[in-house]
Amino acid sequence: MTQAASDEVLIARIAQGDRLAMQVLYGRHHVRVYRFGLRLVRDEQAAEDLISEVFLDVWRQAGKFEGRSAVSTWLLAITRFKALSALRRRKDFELDEDAANAIEDTSDDPETVVQKKDTSEALRECLTGLSPEHREIVDLVYYHEKSVEEVAEIVGIPENTVKTRLFYARKKLAELLKAAGVERGWP
Repeated sequence: MTQAASDEVLIARIAQGDRLAMQVLYGRHHVRVYRFGLRLVRDEQAAEDLISEVFLDVWRQAGKFEGRSAVSTWLLAITRFKALSALRRRKDFELDEDAANAIEDTSDDPETVVQKKDTSEALRECLTGLSPEHREIVDLVYYHEKSVEEVAEIVGIPENTVKTRLFYARKKLAELLKAAGVERGWP
């Protein structure tokens, strides 16, 4: 039995209230959910909280799983939704974090400080300037190194839609980076 098939069996058992099946599914996928969530929310504690929320949703909604995609894809889709919701709730916190990140590290020379600001901060800020749909595609393709086909499966959209969103996301990100004073656009 392949892992994908056994994941579907686990979901069916979870839908019937099987706690052991839930533990097995959690053991198999919690690291992937954590890493994807961490990439989106950029906060370890928030990513830990996401794991709980995602698997609680799986427990509650296992009976609604239709098998149109792999279980791992369904888990990443739930993680994505939860992460975006968490980010919307965290807007005020992020402003404080930006202020903290603006504090200069005295061990860096001025050129390094400017370089760090131009790359990481500008990129992070510019990524938040993308629509959630575009940000998600960029994250899956560039940070998680997923293929267009895999992204289509994770997000639940046609491959051509992924390609179109990626094209417009890269174009928008390049504009945002240029406006932020970063010379080089997205790779």
